[in-house]
Amino acid sequence: MEPSSHSDRSCFCPQRFGPVPADRGPAARLLGCSRPTFTLDAAVASSYIELLRADRLGHQEAWCKNVHVNDSDSPRRPDVTTVQIVGGAEPLSVTIHPYDDGWVGIFLEHRRTIRNVLGDFAIQIEHIGSTSVPGLAAKPIVDIVVAVPDITAEEDYLDPLLAAGFELRVREPGHRLVRTPTRDVHVHLYEQGAPAVDEYLLFRDHLRSDADDRSLYENTKRALLNQRWDDMNDYADAKTDVVLAIKERARAAREI
Repeated sequence: MEPSSHSDRSCFCPQRFGPVPADRGPAARLLGCSRPTFTLDAAVASSYIELLRADRLGHQEAWCKNVHVNDSDSPRRPDVTTVQIVGGAEPLSVTIHPYDDGWVGIFLEHRRTIRNVLGDFAIQIEHIGSTSVPGLAAKPIVDIVVAVPDITAEEDYLDPLLAAGFELRVREPGHRLVRTPTRDVHVHLYEQGAPAVDEYLLFRDHLRSDADDRSLYENTKRALLNQRWDDMNDYADAKTDVVLAIKERARAAREI
């Protein structure tokens, strides 16, 4: 079945306006959302809220998930079955930097670009990775995750992003990665409902609220970056055990 056109999709945020309970935290009260996705430490909340204040237009999507309705559950075509890494393996050539308030501004700038380019086809646009965690030292690469209705419909999202100046880095089952020519912004694209999106947000939100795990993750990265890495993917794989342990604690904390 041919998927519906953009005009057939509706978009709404059920948490959009309405009163915000006092126990929802300062960020939620500022942004007017009754269901924030996380609670920041008091030590880092103020700076993050101030940065988001500068981009009030569209702020609801950062805190409430838009819901898109599509009358077809079928993908447009079969997804790819192999992993394509454009340009091959790349050495890790960047070092860890102290947390920089400017990373949020870079995210907001590219979120606007993505929204302008993709419109409603971008169901969810979130800042992820270490640069999304106030107070956490990180490589100066801003990671963004975007959920789309159909990962196989590349003509609806990948082609426009490439036309806007992004470059394709990875095409693999369920996932596409594009980045800026300067390689300082990575945009991960997944289909709506993909478990990977929730995993990114689970990890981000836990690090934002748990100082001990935030420190553990930073120290792990610093230790690994003292080594030479001829392939960035090997560096990412070396963090796996620590990341999995933090995610387990994050899931346990979510259930409390």
